[in-house]
Amino acid sequence: MGFLVDAGPFADSHSAFASAAVRCSASTSSYRFCMGLLARYRCGVPELVAPTPRLHAAWLEAYAEWGPGAHEDGFGLHPTDEVVSSAGFAAWVARLTEHSDPSRTIDVGRHRCTYRWIVESGRLLGGIALRHGVDDDHVRWAGHLGYGVRPSARGRGVATWAVGRMCTEAWVLGLDRVLVVCAVDNVASVRTIERCGGVFEGIGETRFGPVRRYWIDVRR
Repeated sequence: MGFLVDAGPFADSHSAFASAAVRCSASTSSYRFCMGLLARYRCGVPELVAPTPRLHAAWLEAYAEWGPGAHEDGFGLHPTDEVVSSAGFAAWVARLTEHSDPSRTIDVGRHRCTYRWIVESGRLLGGIALRHGVDDDHVRWAGHLGYGVRPSARGRGVATWAVGRMCTEAWVLGLDRVLVVCAVDNVASVRTIERCGGVFEGIGETRFGPVRRYWIDVRR
């Protein structure tokens, strides 16, 4: 399988969608589910793109739909980030880009992370983050993958597709498997993780409460 580079979206999104479907799960039912997504998106195929200031307006629209409060995982947004102004948004994107670049040095206490935005026909549907490494303290409790899909784009398999694509990136980075966690009562996320081949490890405790822990083998 190929993988998405920082330069931009897929060269062939339909092929990428099919590859993600194969990655999702070895089970027949999950494979059929993921392949069904391909047919559903023939008129508007999503792409994973590196964060860019060019999508400022689209990002703000999605952000407004989520509303105030804790932001969805997958964007690397901190409470102190100012993203409304063009300058503030560009500074935030620059930080995400720096954290995604393995050749760059990051501050002590920070973790290397690849950020991607889920975009369809210029509309931002969500975000997904791949945290690097196996011994990182943050990874041990938060997992390798974090993602969020805006409310109006849920129920369409967007998260399942994005997780499948990022598992391919994890394999390219040299990981054999990735840890994914979700709140114990997040039924939708449980379904997404299990469709992508997640194997339940157990319940873990975090500073945000108990979570379900899953491992996904990315070598398939």
